Order: sequence, then C-alpha cells, then structure tokens
Amino acid sequence: NDENSMVWEGSFRIGYDINKLYFYRAGEATADGLDRSQNELVYSRAVAPLWDLQIGVVFDKNEANSQAWGEVALSGLAPYYFETRAALLVNDRGNVGLRLEAEYEALLTQKLILTPSMEADLYTKDDPDMHLGSGLSSLEAGLRLRYEFMREFAPYIGVTWEKTFGNTREYDPVDEVHLLAGV
Repeated sequence: NDENSMVWEGSFRIGYDINKLYFYRAGEATADGLDRSQNELVYSRAVAPLWDLQIGVVFDKNEANSQAWGEVALSGLAPYYFETRAALLVNDRGNVGLRLEAEYEALLTQKLILTPSMEADLYTKDDPDMHLGSGLSSLEAGLRLRYEFMREFAPYIGVTWEKTFGNTREYDPVDEVHLLAGV
C-alpha cells in the first residue's frame, strides 16, 4: 500500500493426527517501524473426523501496548470443504473476543488453486490501549492464486482488503488493500 508496509502471516505445526501444537503468527510493520501482531500458541486435539478443539494463549501487540488472552477454538473442515476456525478469547480485563476465519480452495487445475478467504474480529468491550472497539472490530477478505510445483513448494500471488469498524475505526482507521506474494 502507500505506506510501504510489510505484512506477514504463518502457522507452524508439531505433532500428528490426534495431538498437535500450533503456533500462529500474523502482523504488519510500516517503514516508520510501527507494528502490530497477533501470536497464538495452542494445543490442538482431534475431537471428530476433520475437527480439532484448541486451547492456548494469545499475545496481541500494537505500537505501544500488548495484551494476553486465553483462547478456546474449534478448527476444521465445514460442509462443502470450507476450512474454518472460530476462536473465543478472554482477557484479564473482562473483555471477550471472537475471531472467525474461513477459506475455500478452488482447484482450477490439479496444480493451480484459487483460495478466497474471510476473517472477522468481534469484541464485547472497548479497549483504547489495544485500539479495539466493541462489536465488529475488523474484517478482512482475501484472494490468493497458487501453483503447486510440489506440495512443499507452492508460490502464490494475491490481494487482501482490510477495514476497521465502529470504535476500532476511531482508534485505528484502516481501509487498506495489500498485494501479496509468497511461498
């Protein structure tokens, strides 16, 4: 975008089918050095075919403040092959959050895959220190196109649109489009 920001997102997994440990990380840094990030460490246990129950901790950070949360999440493959994750967050200030994610992989060919995605964050209380407002806080929609040379090597290009709402928009007005590339 026009701020020359760098955006990252990733997840790492240790474990097998039943018991796993995940580390999720997403964030943004600008040329000014200002950054924000979401970091999650969760234990994941299979509770049904294609569904995991996750319990862990979340550490959110913005330019000057940070907040730890307890998290319980349900992650899995919903009908029609939508990869979904719903996470309930609770912090020591009595704020409760809900993070919802969904994506779909549309195979254009056996190796060319188009992935639309949607993420939403909702909170019960305003938290000016963390730039969070009650209600619908933010929404992100994305589209990625990847080519799988091998399962382990699949470069992609894409675009995401992100917008903040309500009191969150007063604390941190965001209405951005990012162009993406990665492996």
